[in-house]
Amino acid sequence: MTDEQKLSYEQARDQLVEVVRQLESGNVPLSTSMELWERGEKLAALCQEWLDGAKAKIDAARTTSD
Repeated sequence: MTDEQKLSYEQARDQLVEVVRQLESGNVPLSTSMELWERGEKLAALCQEWLDGAKAKIDAARTTSD
């Protein structure tokens, strides 16, 4: 399990917000920007996994309650 996979949704989202803030600042060298971009992609994917999982649970609950 990677460090990203251990994060809660809220932790991943907060880290993603920080990555975006750093990238938007324009105060980081290109090599650092690339590293931040890659980390941001991983964090965004993790957030999407959390959201997809939550949606699946809601959909399953709706199906069993109908």
